[in-house]
Amino acid sequence: MDLHNLTPAQGSVKKEKRIARGQGSGHGGTSTRGHKGAKSRSGYSTKIGFEGGQMPLQRRVPKFGFKNINRVEYKAINLDIIEYLATTKGITEITIETFLSNGLLSNNQLVKVLGRGTLNSKVTISAHGFSAAAITAIEAQGGICSKI
Repeated sequence: MDLHNLTPAQGSVKKEKRIARGQGSGHGGTSTRGHKGAKSRSGYSTKIGFEGGQMPLQRRVPKFGFKNINRVEYKAINLDIIEYLATTKGITEITIETFLSNGLLSNNQLVKVLGRGTLNSKVTISAHGFSAAAITAIEAQGGICSKI
């Protein structure tokens, strides 16, 4: 065996037909692209949502309503939940960490205390927001509301 008679193993090398290299290649003329249309042109790429000229679904579906991009989402926690924490767990100072540790809140959520239910315990609450009814109910029991 010498260098001049080395050949690749049978079937390991497959020679592809070179497209767009004239009539002798077997792919002459349209170069396997068919006749006319956007796909036959150079530089063609599909547009997102393009449906072959038919009106795309995203444009056919009616649009309505308004989405405020400045909306601030709060997780609502009512006084009955705070009363439950105060009586069963003996918590008098309620913070964001208290809500997180008791599974009432997930990370990066804002808390607003609302006035549903009754409060019979004196508690100190720090949250991102309070309703007027919640403030009066907490302060009526001698508690303190502090905004973060």
